[in-house]
Amino acid sequence: MTRTGWAAALCLAASCASVSASETIRVAIGHQSMCTDTYSGGIVVKELKLLEKHLPKSGKYQKTKYEIDWKDYASGPPITNMMLANKLDFGVMGDYPLIVNGSKFQETDSLRSVLVSMTGYNLHGSGNAIVVPAKSNIHSFADLKGKSVSVPVGSAAWGMLIKAMQDLGLKSADMDIKNQSPPVGAANVAENKIDAHADFCPWSEIMEFRGTGRKVYDGSEAGVPYLHGMVVRKDYAEKHPEVVAGVIKAIVEAGRWVEENPVRAAEMLEKWTGVEKEVQYLYFSRGGHLTLDPTIKPKWVDTLKYDHGVLTKWKMAPALDVDKWVDDRYVRQAYKDLKIDYEKQRSAQLDPKQVLKGLSPAEIWHARSGIATYPSIPEMLKVVKEAQATHQKINATYVYDQVTGLKLFGKVAFYAEDANGALLAFMRKTDADKHAEKSKGKVLTYAEALSNVKVAATPATVASASR
Repeated sequence: MTRTGWAAALCLAASCASVSASETIRVAIGHQSMCTDTYSGGIVVKELKLLEKHLPKSGKYQKTKYEIDWKDYASGPPITNMMLANKLDFGVMGDYPLIVNGSKFQETDSLRSVLVSMTGYNLHGSGNAIVVPAKSNIHSFADLKGKSVSVPVGSAAWGMLIKAMQDLGLKSADMDIKNQSPPVGAANVAENKIDAHADFCPWSEIMEFRGTGRKVYDGSEAGVPYLHGMVVRKDYAEKHPEVVAGVIKAIVEAGRWVEENPVRAAEMLEKWTGVEKEVQYLYFSRGGHLTLDPTIKPKWVDTLKYDHGVLTKWKMAPALDVDKWVDDRYVRQAYKDLKIDYEKQRSAQLDPKQVLKGLSPAEIWHARSGIATYPSIPEMLKVVKEAQATHQKINATYVYDQVTGLKLFGKVAFYAEDANGALLAFMRKTDADKHAEKSKGKVLTYAEALSNVKVAATPATVASASR
């Protein structure tokens, strides 16, 4: 990773690049409006017009005009193709697509891309997942051997699938892997036309929320951080380093806008993307799947090297010199301009397991009154039961997985109930089974836990029962 000063970024050629008074600079960005972990580098920046705010306008850029061009894609690989064709300058994508981007550029004689900023991460790897149809009898990844599994080939979920197969000692011939885009894969799960579909954020949670799919494998089981970031054509970055820094400043502000008010962000993102606000909240609220952070941490560089090794083992990516590809000068300059301590944020890592300790164990998104927290899962379930009795709409319930610390939809969690009636939530049934066995309790589904709740009859329900 390069550590030279900002002056070097301004003068990477024989002489410093200059901008004529009448020059128009293209800022063409490939983003993914259906991938939550790219939003702070894509749709939020676009809709809040943060590029217009942060692109340089003084000095040699005083009279410069910008041609801002946003292109929306379903996954990362097409963005790389367009960058190679010089039709895009920037690309926002997940870890494995980023690696393929860097390696594809380094495979050419002269073209190069550079990784200049991250957008978000999950320390344990959640965000990717494998989903089966809701009524499938498949309950584990091992059950998928010999089955038909679709995935957007080249995506972060594709990398997760390959890693999971390696961990279980499976070969490519052990599964019928089909290349399907996220919308096609999700539709096939809903229609029971595929045994399973592997996808990136937030498609698994979309299927869970809509009741069409059920997770059998979460990315956290791979044990590798899940990363997203931004790459830029190197020739563009060397010519316009201040523009690149300006784009990263927009990423920083976009992330802070989300963190200021996750409910507001979820509601606006639903309007901008079509992904339900309840799903958005699962990612962006405290204890959610995603940590917004543009800094390039040493651990992320090591993770990208590891991920590249996963792909090269199966001969699915060309060689990549990660140290030459990663360039943090631009993000450092952006933080300097914004007067933010880069090193402090770079050294911080958010572990959802630690966040869980300071959170109420359950939430309800009430249709009328918004988000409410509850001191226990049984108390949350009691409110749900009372709302059902009085026909009050509830948008979603949320609980936290005791293993990963991640926020889950209440309706898809498994619950371990001890002898005293206390409930703990788990993402995976196997984890709930282990806890129930240890505590001499039992495992319940959401529907079963809810049916056990006793609430006082309301006048309306008494009148109905007497008829």
